[in-house]
Amino acid sequence: MFLHRIHIDPRCREVRRDLSDPYQLHATLCRAFSEPHQKCSEGEFLWRLEPEANYAGCPYILVQSKTMPCWSNISVKGWLAQADPAINLKARLKLDSLKVGQRFRFRLQANPCTTKNGKRLGLLKLTEQETWIRRKGTRHGFSLPQLAPFDFSEPVQERVDVQITQAHMLRGKKHTGDDVRIFSVLYDERLTVTDTKKFVDALQTGIGHGKVMGLGLLSVAPIS
Repeated sequence: MFLHRIHIDPRCREVRRDLSDPYQLHATLCRAFSEPHQKCSEGEFLWRLEPEANYAGCPYILVQSKTMPCWSNISVKGWLAQADPAINLKARLKLDSLKVGQRFRFRLQANPCTTKNGKRLGLLKLTEQETWIRRKGTRHGFSLPQLAPFDFSEPVQERVDVQITQAHMLRGKKHTGDDVRIFSVLYDERLTVTDTKKFVDALQTGIGHGKVMGLGLLSVAPIS
C-alpha cells in the first residue's frame, strides 16, 4: 500500500469542476492508474478530499493505492500543483508486526447508512452515526473508546468517544447523465486494534459504501 498526498490548484478550471463533483474527481484520478483509453482496475485506489487546505491555501487529496501512480497521465495543465513523496504504509505502520492492543489516531469519511426496502438511507442522527462506526469497528478489527457519562445518576448509555463533523450530501453525475447522491460524515478520533487481520484488510479495502465518491479510506497514525 502506498499513500500519496497531492495538492491541486483551484485556479484551474478542471480542478473547480472536479471539486464540485466527486464522481468526476474520481474519474480524473483514475487516469493516473491506467493507460489512456483503458478502464482503471476496480479497487486500485481509495481517496479522500481533505476538509483543510494546505499552507498555500490549495485543496489536497489523500490517495492510497496498490501500485504507484503516474500523475502526468492526468494530462491537464495546471491541475496538479504538487505531489508529495509517496509513503510505503506497510513499512511506515509496521503492519508485519502489528499487535492487538495497538492504538492509532484515525480519520474516516464514510457513508453511515441503513438499508430499507432495498434502498440505502443515510443515518442523520448523531447516536445512529456513533452506533454505525462502533458496529463497523467490531466488523473490521478495532474498538473505539467509550464516552464517559455526564450524569452518573442516569442509566448508562453506550456511546463511543468519536468526533463527527462535515455531515452533508455528496452529489455527482455519471457519464450516463444519471445523478449520484450519497450522505457523508467525517469521523476523527482514536481506535484500538482488536483483530490484526481484519484491521489490515480494512486499511487495504476501505470501510462502507461510496468509495468512488471519495469515501471509505481509513487513514491512521500511531499513538505513542
